[in-house]
Amino acid sequence: MRPSGRKPDEMRKVTIETGVSRHAEGSCLIKMGDTHVLCTASLDARVPPFLKNSGLGWVTAEYGMLPRATHSRMKREAKDGQSGRTQEIQRLVGRALRAGVDRVALGERQITIDCDVIQADGGTRCAAITGGWVALRLAVNKLLKAGVIISDPLSAPVSAISCGIYAGQALLDLDYPEDSEAGVDGNFIMTADRLVEIQMSAEGATFSRAQMDTLLDLATQGNAWLAAAQLEAVK
Repeated sequence: MRPSGRKPDEMRKVTIETGVSRHAEGSCLIKMGDTHVLCTASLDARVPPFLKNSGLGWVTAEYGMLPRATHSRMKREAKDGQSGRTQEIQRLVGRALRAGVDRVALGERQITIDCDVIQADGGTRCAAITGGWVALRLAVNKLLKAGVIISDPLSAPVSAISCGIYAGQALLDLDYPEDSEAGVDGNFIMTADRLVEIQMSAEGATFSRAQMDTLLDLATQGNAWLAAAQLEAVK
């Protein structure tokens, strides 16, 4: 039995509320169970220096957690600089979202996705990627509507879900009690029926090819559901 009482292939309740930021070109508040992440997209007519005059657009991301997003208060990273974990996650979010972008169609402009964790209960990076795509989609819609770009640079939703082996059982969408005790933990990022990235490791036990395949099947199921929720949110 899972601590939450969910079935092995049962996700937490997911809601995506759009238009939560007055000033951002695209925004949403995504809730995956008790993990809540605010995602905003900001347009910039300039690209990083290494892309100047290339004709290519750029999508990047920043990620952070509010001091009381977790059980005990954390120091604000602005005081001591970003942790290695934060840097790794925001690189992952940017990398994942760029996988679903036609950078030629986007043109020479940058979109920055800010992902701020309001409350954490496992799977914050997955929620950031899933919500980040919704914010990105809304920002791109504004460019298309204004005629700034003529071809849609986004082909399909990019989403992410965690899966792992807890108490010997393969589970979909780990919350914190499961994630902290999982023998195997993985994050699966997908676009439509294609894999973008898999981050997977043995936390306390090794895993077999068959177990890996089972987790991938669960992740495919979960990401298909998330993609439908993303499209429903932005339609």
